[in-house]
Amino acid sequence: MFLKKLIKNGAVTVHYYENGSLQTCKGRVYNLNLYEQTLSLKDEKQNILFINLSGIEDIY
Repeated sequence: MFLKKLIKNGAVTVHYYENGSLQTCKGRVYNLNLYEQTLSLKDEKQNILFINLSGIEDIY
C-alpha cells in the first residue's frame, strides 16, 4: 500500500478538506492508523495533526 511507504519517506505536504475548506499541512508522518482511518503528521513546531484519510486531496 502506498500510504505505508509515506512513513519511510520523511517530510510530506498534504492538501486535505476539513469542515468544507481546503487546508495544507507540511510535516513528517507521525502515525498511520488504518483502523481509525487517520494520518497523523508532526509539523515544524512539533504539533501533531490528525487528518482523516477520506479528506485527503493530495500528498506529495
